[in-house]
Amino acid sequence: MTPELFIQQKAAAAIQALYGAVVEASSLQVAVTRKEFEGDYTLVTFPLLKISHSAPEPTGNAIGQWLVENVPQIAAFNSVKGFLNLSFSPVYWDETLSEIASTADFGQLPPTGRRVMVEFSSPNTNKPLHLGHIRNNLLGDSVSRLLKACGNEVIKSTIVNDRGVHICKSMLAWQKLFDGKTPASTGIKGDHLVGDCYVAFDKLYKAEVKELMDKGKPEEEAKKAAPSLKEAHEMLVKWEQDDPAVRQLWSMMNGWVYAGFDETYAALGITFDQVDHESETYLLGKELVQKGLETGVFDREADGSVWCDLTADGLDRKLVLRGDGTSVYITQDLGTAERRFSTYDLDSHVYVVGNEQDYHFQVLKLILKKLGFAWADQIFHLSYGMVELPNGKMKSREGTVVDADDLIQQMYLEAKKTSEESGKLADLPDDEKERLYHIIGLGALKYFIIKVDPKKTMLFNPEESIDFNGNTGPFIQYTHARICSILRKAPLSYGPADVTPDLVPSAKEVRLIKLLGLFPAKVAEAGNALSPAVVANYAYDLAKEFNQYYHDTPVLKEPDAAVLKFRLVLIDTLARTLRTAMGLLGIGLPERM
Repeated sequence: MTPELFIQQKAAAAIQALYGAVVEASSLQVAVTRKEFEGDYTLVTFPLLKISHSAPEPTGNAIGQWLVENVPQIAAFNSVKGFLNLSFSPVYWDETLSEIASTADFGQLPPTGRRVMVEFSSPNTNKPLHLGHIRNNLLGDSVSRLLKACGNEVIKSTIVNDRGVHICKSMLAWQKLFDGKTPASTGIKGDHLVGDCYVAFDKLYKAEVKELMDKGKPEEEAKKAAPSLKEAHEMLVKWEQDDPAVRQLWSMMNGWVYAGFDETYAALGITFDQVDHESETYLLGKELVQKGLETGVFDREADGSVWCDLTADGLDRKLVLRGDGTSVYITQDLGTAERRFSTYDLDSHVYVVGNEQDYHFQVLKLILKKLGFAWADQIFHLSYGMVELPNGKMKSREGTVVDADDLIQQMYLEAKKTSEESGKLADLPDDEKERLYHIIGLGALKYFIIKVDPKKTMLFNPEESIDFNGNTGPFIQYTHARICSILRKAPLSYGPADVTPDLVPSAKEVRLIKLLGLFPAKVAEAGNALSPAVVANYAYDLAKEFNQYYHDTPVLKEPDAAVLKFRLVLIDTLARTLRTAMGLLGIGLPERM
């Protein structure tokens, strides 16, 4: 039971006893006491004056006095105008710790009966995953975990963008420039080889544009007239016409990419419940385009292209089908959304996509509503900011991205370097060190990205992320390992039953219990806001508070057995809560570091 609910229930009992009035406990306003006043939680008494027929302070004093005399968990009170500030007794904090320690799934909220799909990653098969994809994947995975912890049934999905002119660009470059090279013949990971093809196409295309401009064509005309771009569009048309040679090449190169993606996902600990492919869903969108034409939602132009006029809604006209009959992104998104809601009976759908697509999702929801789908209002776009590096933004076509695989390896090396310099792992066997380097490196990467509010653009600095001090993953991992070390050295057994009402926690111990008690509310807050950063920073606050406590309170030196058991239960519960919180972020906490 939360402190707010506890006070609401007891205050309702006080009001009935004092004034003979029955009030709904949930209607009473309770909040954390402001720092400038003495107390833990505050009951707002202004709304109760019509019941007490008295002034604010006498009303507060009467309720406070009744609570102190009848509720052993309330130790003291003070009434300031229309606010009754209440202080909990040691009994309350002991009971709270005992309840938390006894709750195996502490932080897991009750079932909601809702089914939610979270789509994330959704890569293109013309390049490997990069740093931007990492933020997408880590947000999508942690949001999925959070929504599940909030009591929802969650389906993690991805749609692979495996068709389109950008895919054809890589295919065309491989045909023209790569002399039949394969991952097997080059030793290059499949998604990286295809990404090299994409970069090579861009260089070829730019050279053609320059040549045309040198011959006197204006830049915009030259960009449209470049032979390689025309060939890529022709290849897309052939693909949609099911040309055997084009399809065979497409299948081979996509296979290389899928194998590469699988390796990267495994390294990040990412899995999906449902995988769709644009090549299989774009036709669904075409069916909706036909429906929209029949109902007047869409209009066909003289060149055969199909549009949706959204100008009356404050937007613009949106192309939903090209004149040559090929699809655009919005086409398959319409069809995929319709299929997912009907197939899975979804209550909501969260798309984890960067903020450069804000307009796209505005349009998607609006068109779906115009097509008559009531569930369009249950589509949510988790719009996140881009990841930048100290040297600026990344561009896939220019080959200036930071590949996910390279970054994961770099984080492992940073973890190894930092650990060796600190000497923290010096006494461990080599194989255990190697395992920890990977856990620490990946934890540093995940935490540094997730701790930033999704809406914000962020600067990623690998060296800063691996620091064992400050708001970092390794700091929390090391704190957990320190607690585990203390517990291993404990000279006696302990359990929740050892937290008895006669123990008097110190001020720092009360602070830790307060923080522990906030965890379910933080999970709910993070889930509602679709912001794993809330849980990440909560875990940091908890770890930081423990370190301050441990600096002043050498747990194992406590001579009183009852107090020692209390403290062991406290830090054991803290370690378990850290594991749960960081687990929601997909981050492992080692027991030894």
